Amino acid sequence: PSLMERCRAFDQQLMADAEKAGGRKYAELLALTYRHSITAHKLLTDKEGNLLFLSKENHSNGCINTVDLTYPSSPLYLIYNTELMKGMLNSIFYYSESGRWNKPYPAHDLGTYPIANGQLYGEDMPIEEAGNMILVTTAISMMEGNANYASKYWETLSTWANYLIENGLDPENQLCTDDFAGHLAHNANLSAKAIMAIAGYGEMARMLGKETTANRYIETAKKLAIEWEKMAFDGDHYKLAFDKPGTWSQKYNLVWDKVFNMNIFPQKIFDTEIPFYLTKQNKYGLLLDSRAQYTKTDWIVWSACMSPDDATFQKFIDPFYDYANETTSRVPISDWHDTNTGKMMNFKARSVVGGYYMKLLMEKIKEHK
Repeated sequence: PSLMERCRAFDQQLMADAEKAGGRKYAELLALTYRHSITAHKLLTDKEGNLLFLSKENHSNGCINTVDLTYPSSPLYLIYNTELMKGMLNSIFYYSESGRWNKPYPAHDLGTYPIANGQLYGEDMPIEEAGNMILVTTAISMMEGNANYASKYWETLSTWANYLIENGLDPENQLCTDDFAGHLAHNANLSAKAIMAIAGYGEMARMLGKETTANRYIETAKKLAIEWEKMAFDGDHYKLAFDKPGTWSQKYNLVWDKVFNMNIFPQKIFDTEIPFYLTKQNKYGLLLDSRAQYTKTDWIVWSACMSPDDATFQKFIDPFYDYANETTSRVPISDWHDTNTGKMMNFKARSVVGGYYMKLLMEKIKEHK
């Protein structure tokens, strides 16, 4: 009975907090996906007693502890239990420092579930995974009010941050987390991730009292953001790829500039992108980019979080809610669906729906500051 009482109290708290952060429909989407995200993981400890919270890449290739699943799922765990968040990162740091992985960026995954014995995926995602690990570690530091966790892995984080300074502004042809869309060179959204990760590294340095380092990396990020704006600008929006005028994409990686409240990117970028996105919505949501009629719902929420006000945020949530309510795909909600038919594309039951919690995370980080 005492456990049931605690569960009921938590349910009520979650719904109240979520409704306050993003409205009733938003709260219902969070309720829908709470268990769904958590159950895509297994919890264990290593020999030293460190938590390992390992995800399974459901309904694709079954990878274990995929870094670019950890990244979108992170808001839920950052809010409620940073120890679980560390449990997703610990094994990646361990692998990077074990001598079995000798690249200046993180692995994509640790194998095929349930055996974590080294990367399975046939190709690296250098900018993607380096950016993801640094950004999530920064978010842990913000939620905990100190960078103690980051300090344990500072050398590795430094290697990754320097890799992003060298290679992040104008990424070479490579995959990002949206790998179903194929390879892309000069990816503007991937570049934005690299820049925000460099800034995040600088913020962690500041928390550790490394003022000179902090200033250097944050200033570098701001300079790169000005370059980014020039390279990506395409009139009434910003391009999918720097060399492709007439294209567009959700710049969901920019959300961290709002989460961390760092003002790395000029405000005009947000003022330009959000109204443009509103012209790219179908019945069941905002398109991912100009290449196809499908979307990723975790990224819709992240893009919506860059809205200037609640009413605009709601304009992105309404079609997404209709999809969740009306889809004929009878599966644990698919995070990748057709925006015209509301049918799932090829994912279901994935941990990434923890990303729907981003608006709530933004509120919680404000409280922690």
